Amino acid sequence: MDAAGAAGGITVVRPCARTLGDRPAPAVVSAVVSWLPDDFVHPVHVPVPGTALHLRPIREADAPLDYPAVMGSRERLWEIFGPAWGWPTDTMTYDQNRVDLLRHEKEIAAHQSFNYALLDEEETAILGCVYIDPPERAGSDGEVSWWVVDDLVDGEVERAFDALVPRWIAADWPFRQPRFLGRDIAWQDWLALPPAS
Repeated sequence: MDAAGAAGGITVVRPCARTLGDRPAPAVVSAVVSWLPDDFVHPVHVPVPGTALHLRPIREADAPLDYPAVMGSRERLWEIFGPAWGWPTDTMTYDQNRVDLLRHEKEIAAHQSFNYALLDEEETAILGCVYIDPPERAGSDGEVSWWVVDDLVDGEVERAFDALVPRWIAADWPFRQPRFLGRDIAWQDWLALPPAS
C-alpha cells in the first residue's frame, strides 16, 4: 500500500499491494484515515510463548528466507489470501518478492502498515507472517491476519502463534476494534462489507 501523510492520517491505497506481476495497480478507496497515534512505537521483537520463535518487522534482506516460505506454502496461502489480495501468485519471482519486502519495510518505517516475520531463534528461517493494516472495510480500526508455513499447520507452534496474536494486539497495539481476518470473520464475509470511510 502506498500512502501519503495528511492531517495526522494517511491516504489508504488498497488492496495492500501484495498483488504482484501483471496484476492491476491498487486503487484509492478512501481518503484520510486516522490510523495510529503520533507517539506510537511499534514492537520490534515479540517472543512466541512456549516456542523458540519470535516476531520482528520484516525487511528486504529477508527475501532469501521469505521467498521459500511463501512459495513452499503457496497453494494454501492462495486459498486464504488469493480472493482478497491476489497473493501469492504462482508466477511470483524472487525479485518480485524482494521488491514487495522492500515496500513492506518502508511502510513499517512510515507506520503505514506492518508485516512481521515469524522467525526461529537464529533467524535462519521464516515460518509465517502477521499483517497489521489500516481498515479496508467498515467496522474496525485495524485489520490483522497471519499464517504459518505448511509444515506447522495444526501443530503446537501454530496453536501457540494463534493464541499469541490476539493477545499481542490487545496488549501492544492501540486498537479499540481490531478485526482478525479469517478468524473472527470469514474472508468472504469481510469482502462483502462496505469500504472503510
